[in-house]
Amino acid sequence: MPSGRPDKREGLDLSNQKQDVDAEPIDKMEQLRREIAEALKEWENANRYFDHAVGKDQVDYAIYAIISAEKRYEMLLRAAKQIQGTWPAWRGALE
Repeated sequence: MPSGRPDKREGLDLSNQKQDVDAEPIDKMEQLRREIAEALKEWENANRYFDHAVGKDQVDYAIYAIISAEKRYEMLLRAAKQIQGTWPAWRGALE
């Protein structure tokens, strides 16, 4: 007869175990989605900085920033492609 209490075996509460396992990949995917959106913004900002750079030092820095931001964005996209499972609906990169 169910008592309405969580399932306990050897003193462990197993009632939320499946929910925690299912929630972890979604949280990881959401965090990665946010990082991808942030990396895209950084890449766009680096390109804008290059457009307004004056002098050799600023141009050199802008090129370095563009390359770094682009590499980070590509790295995060590769990481996202390797994650197994169904991704939640993409809400856009500019959120």
